[in-house]
Amino acid sequence: MRPTPRSFLPLAAVLATALLLAACGRKDEAPTSAVPTSASAPAPARTYLVGTDAAYAPFESQNPKGEIVGFDVDVVGAVAKAAGIQVKFVNTPWEGIFNALAQGDRDLVASAVTITDERRQTMDFSDPYFDAQQLIAVPLASKVERFADLKTLKVGVQTGTTGDEAVSRLLGKTNPDIRRFESTPLALQELQDGGVDAVVADNGVVIHYVLNNPGGKFRTVADDSFVHERYGIAVKKGNAELLAKLNQGLAAIKADGEYARIYARYFGAAPAAPAASN
Repeated sequence: MRPTPRSFLPLAAVLATALLLAACGRKDEAPTSAVPTSASAPAPARTYLVGTDAAYAPFESQNPKGEIVGFDVDVVGAVAKAAGIQVKFVNTPWEGIFNALAQGDRDLVASAVTITDERRQTMDFSDPYFDAQQLIAVPLASKVERFADLKTLKVGVQTGTTGDEAVSRLLGKTNPDIRRFESTPLALQELQDGGVDAVVADNGVVIHYVLNNPGGKFRTVADDSFVHERYGIAVKKGNAELLAKLNQGLAAIKADGEYARIYARYFGAAPAAPAASN
C-alpha cells in the first residue's frame, strides 16, 4: 500500500535527529601550523693537525709536562690566530713526517723545514719565516777551521736534514764516517762523548745546544760555503686554500711586531730583517 503523507513524519524526525547529532558530534579540526625548525648549528671549526718532530730545540721540543713547545710552535700558533684557524701540534718522527703530510695524516708540517727545490716537487711551502745556515760544532781543542777540514773526520748529522745532505756531498753519501742520528741533540751528545769529531746542523739548534751545555766544551765554526737556507711551513701539494691562510697570518704577525717579539724571546734579539719571500 502506498504510504500516506503522515507516515513520513516519524522517518523524517529520525533523520533530522541523526543529522543534528552528527553535527553536534563533529569537532572542528584545528588548523595545522608548520612546526618551526631550529636553525642548523654551525659546524665546529676545523682543527688543523701540525706535524712536528719535537726533538729540535729551540724550534720544537717537549717540556717536562710533555707539551710541545718552541719557536716554531709559537710562530705557527700566532700565525693561526691571525689567520682565524685552529691548530694542534702532533709529535711526529722526522723520518716519516713528510709521508704523513702526503697521506693526509697531517695538514701541515712546521719543524724547522728548509725550503728546497727537491721538496717543492712533493709539497708546497708558505713564505719563509726563518733564515738559517749550517754551522759546525767541534770540541774546543779541534783544529777545524772550515767545512773542508771535515773530509777525514767522523761527522754527526741528523738523518734526512740539509746538514746530512751537505756532509754527504763532502764525504760521499755512503761514507762510514758519516754518523746519522734521529735528532741533532743526539748527534751533539755523541760529540760530547767523543764518538764523533764534529756535528753539522742548523745554526739555531747548534747555538742553543752549546749555550745550554757549557760543560760540553764546544765551539762553533761558520763557513761561507754553506748555502743560506729558509724555513717554511709545508702543506700538502696543491692545498692552495690552507697555504693562503698561512701566508695571510704570517704577513700579519710580521707587520704587527709579534714575529719579532717571538724571535727575540728565543734568540736574544730581533732578527736583522724579516725573512724575505722566496
